[in-house]
Amino acid sequence: MSIRFINIKHLPKLCAMNKNELLEKILSSDQLPTLPTVASKLISLTSKEDTTLADIANLVSKDIALSTKILKVSNSAFYSFPQQIGTIKQAVSILGTNAVRSLVLSFSFLSMKKGKGETRFNFEKFWERSLASAVASKLILEKVKGADTEEIFVTGLLQNLGELILACTFPAEYDTVLQTIEEKQYDSFGVEKSTFGADHSFIGTEVVKSWGFPNVLVLPIRYHHDPEKYTGKDKKMRDTIRAIYLSDLLIRILYSEKPEEYHRQFRKEAKKLLGLSAGDIESIFEQVHFKVQEAGKYFNLKIKSTKSVQEILQEANIRLSLLNLDYDQMNKQLIETKIHLENLTSELEEKNRLLDNLANIDGLTEVYNHRYFQNSLDQEIDRAIRNESFLSLLLIDIDHFKKFNDTYGHQAGDFVLKSFAGILQDNIRKYDTLARYGGEEFTIILPETSGKEALHVAEKLRKAIEEASFLNGPEEYHVTASFGQACCKPATEDDFSKNKLISMADQALYEAKEKGRNRVATYTPRKKWFSFK
Repeated sequence: MSIRFINIKHLPKLCAMNKNELLEKILSSDQLPTLPTVASKLISLTSKEDTTLADIANLVSKDIALSTKILKVSNSAFYSFPQQIGTIKQAVSILGTNAVRSLVLSFSFLSMKKGKGETRFNFEKFWERSLASAVASKLILEKVKGADTEEIFVTGLLQNLGELILACTFPAEYDTVLQTIEEKQYDSFGVEKSTFGADHSFIGTEVVKSWGFPNVLVLPIRYHHDPEKYTGKDKKMRDTIRAIYLSDLLIRILYSEKPEEYHRQFRKEAKKLLGLSAGDIESIFEQVHFKVQEAGKYFNLKIKSTKSVQEILQEANIRLSLLNLDYDQMNKQLIETKIHLENLTSELEEKNRLLDNLANIDGLTEVYNHRYFQNSLDQEIDRAIRNESFLSLLLIDIDHFKKFNDTYGHQAGDFVLKSFAGILQDNIRKYDTLARYGGEEFTIILPETSGKEALHVAEKLRKAIEEASFLNGPEEYHVTASFGQACCKPATEDDFSKNKLISMADQALYEAKEKGRNRVATYTPRKKWFSFK
């Protein structure tokens, strides 16, 4: 379907309200979808700097049904962790805060059901395409060097939330919008503005703001259909908005009647907006269909049997090339194409398996990522048990980093994160493992290292950070960091577990921050605290 862009003056205005009056009526409507209690509390909790992993686990665990869904996804190929995750506390510890928040919000919104009455708005189709957009957004942003993909999935999922809100709060009027779009082939934005005085991106943005969503989720919803209108200097946000915009073009290839038009547009825009190479684009095309089908299973959402991008485009080309062929020629070529596509599918499945093994490095800091850390810690624990040796773990948090970002901007924050990781890497041994735990948190695995030795390592790193000048052109920045240190001897501890070691280091980190930050706190199995500066 080709979309016609229109002048809204050509359409009648059905609602005699300005957009602020419209928003007020929506927010006061008893038909407005409500955010589940756990999701609402989690948004508030994760906005606080001193929130611990235990706080988040305790909140999510109160919702048994939600906890069951999160554990199901945590133990699936969606994350591909080697060990079984049995509790929400383990899930939060292993996945990290942002990933759990993304899962909670995703499940919360995907559980919204169709309201009363018959309307043109198809809830099932809306959430199917929204989930596909979430998968596509993540695949696209993963191709951008230095991008942070922790929040992109839920952002892609909610980009068109304003459509659902309008359909719920103004069902009759939105039916007219959908009828006009279907009959006239007009773009949705023009018809929405003519009808309501505002489009769904404005409505979605203002409603999620009223729910307390952070800007990292709000701004992509606002600009997802027109990324050029975002004039901020935050490159990470700009890349996220552009990835969301491109995801809509990619999904139109899968669901529209004329996929070849959106295919050409996607290639052009992906190169222009994000600098994606032809290889990057082909990789996205190869994965998106399979990943969407997988996501549907993990989130209990029925996905119709869509075809891969390659199949869709090949069939479109076949339709054009076979117009003048007789019936026998057409059948022969279709059979050959089917055989070729079956072979291509097998090749793509093998490539996908290989691609899943490549994602071990954090794109921004160029140190190991969270998944690699979890796997590496498992290996070091096994080695410590065999050798009956000590194993130490450091958790490191840049002090007041949210305030730093608010003061200097996210580009300066990204520069400091990368430089910070470089200082840590330069001051540890070759066989120690440094990884980005998430956000401004890092972790270091210290094999065959006693608590006393680990304490000296942590203090050395703390001083190096404190004395460092982060020079970015004419700008000079200074930061400090808090360290939580835990040590164990797995072979001699009956109740030892990986999650317990992580929890001990996390508690020590919390203690360091509570006692003034820019210090090292250590936690021993005897549960005695020591703090050094």
